[in-house]
Amino acid sequence: MTKVTSIPKPDIETAEEPLLETSHEGPVEEAAAAPDDSKTLIFQRSHVYAALLPLAFVAGLAVGYLFWGRASAKTVAPAEAQNPAAQAQSQEVQRYDVPEDDDPVWGPDQASITIIEFSDYECPYCRKWHLQIWPLIREAYPDQVRLVYRDFPLTNIHANAIPAAAAANCAGEQDAYWEFSDLLFSMELELSAVSYEQYASGLGLDMGVFSECLESGRQDEEVQGDYEYAANLGVRSTPTFFINGIAVVGAQPFEVFQQVIEAELAGEIP
Repeated sequence: MTKVTSIPKPDIETAEEPLLETSHEGPVEEAAAAPDDSKTLIFQRSHVYAALLPLAFVAGLAVGYLFWGRASAKTVAPAEAQNPAAQAQSQEVQRYDVPEDDDPVWGPDQASITIIEFSDYECPYCRKWHLQIWPLIREAYPDQVRLVYRDFPLTNIHANAIPAAAAANCAGEQDAYWEFSDLLFSMELELSAVSYEQYASGLGLDMGVFSECLESGRQDEEVQGDYEYAANLGVRSTPTFFINGIAVVGAQPFEVFQQVIEAELAGEIP
C-alpha cells in the first residue's frame, strides 16, 4: 500500500455547482506544506474528465474512479474504456492509507471491505448516496462491508454542515450516531438547533448530556480535525469515498461501488 501524506491543492476552479452532478465542491484552505521529498499526486479536472469515459460502458463503470490518485494523467482510449481488464493493466491503481481515526463505524470489524466516506450533512449528493446507494450496498454485503463516516463540511456553501455534524457526534456519545445520522439525511426537519434537540429527544437521549455536548463545542473540534485531514489529503468535494484506499468521487451509482467491491473481494486489484 502506498502511503500519501499530502497532495498539492488541485488546479481546479472552486464553485457552488456540484462536481459532475454527483458531488458538491467548495473552496478549501491551503493545506500545510508537505516535505519536498514526499510522494505527491495532483487531482485535476482533466483527470475527472478522463475518468468519465468508462461510464458509457456498463462493464467499465467503476474503472474511471479507480485511478483518482494516479501519479500522472493518461487519456483513456475508447478501446480500453470498453475493456476494464485492459485498462487496469495499463494504469496504476493508487491506494491511499486513510485512517479511520475514532469516527463512527457501521458493520463488522472483520469485514473485508472498508469504505471511508468524507461527507457533509447539508450536501444533497451525500444525502442521495445515503438514501439510495448505501442501503443497496448494505443489503448486498451485510458481512463484507463496513462504513466509516468522516466529516468534510463545505462551510463556504453549507452553513449548517458543522453544527449538524457536531450534533451527530454528540448523539454518538450516547451510542446513537447512526440513528441520528439517518434523521439528519432524512430532512424530516430543516437542519437547525431546534431540529437537533427534537431528533435527540425522539431517540430517547439524555437531553442534559446532549445539550452540554453541543454547548461545549468539543465535537466541533472533531469535525474540524476530519476536515483538515481530508483537505491535506486532497479531497475537494463531497461525498468522497476510499474503498480499501481506492478513491471514488461523488454519489456514483450502486454498480460503480459494486464493481470495485467485487474486484476487491476477488483479489483482482493490485
